[in-house]
Amino acid sequence: MKILSPVVFWLAYGLFRMRWLKASRRRHLLAMKLFRLAADNGHRRALSVYGHLLHFRGDGIANRIQGAIYLQRAADKGDSKACYQMGRIFEQGFEHQFPVDEALALHYYSRAAEQQHPLATRRLADVYRGGELGQSADPQAAERWELGL
Repeated sequence: MKILSPVVFWLAYGLFRMRWLKASRRRHLLAMKLFRLAADNGHRRALSVYGHLLHFRGDGIANRIQGAIYLQRAADKGDSKACYQMGRIFEQGFEHQFPVDEALALHYYSRAAEQQHPLATRRLADVYRGGELGQSADPQAAERWELGL
């Protein structure tokens, strides 16, 4: 099934973005099942999209926690958007599953910024300018990250 997960992801993505039958509950449920199938088989982009949908649009705290778990798996596979979101989650903390952890927040922001994620790059510049997330103020590092914008 891992071989077919890219096809399943693109099918789900097409269904999800389709304007036709936009208000269809059945279409939405099918797209979510396909996203989950691709994500559970390790497809990086499916992990990211499904995680975002669950974490930011899911009903209830259990779905939001599950979404963050999928986001973390996507971030660990190198997805820049998921890395940025995990940086935010670990910076702010989320429920008991994801306590505030400045070192992990900095790690995920750095991974995202290295892939040219603009919000992560801006956040790292602010971190080094203001001495946040357990870092001392470092104007050279802040300028280096600003130039990366």
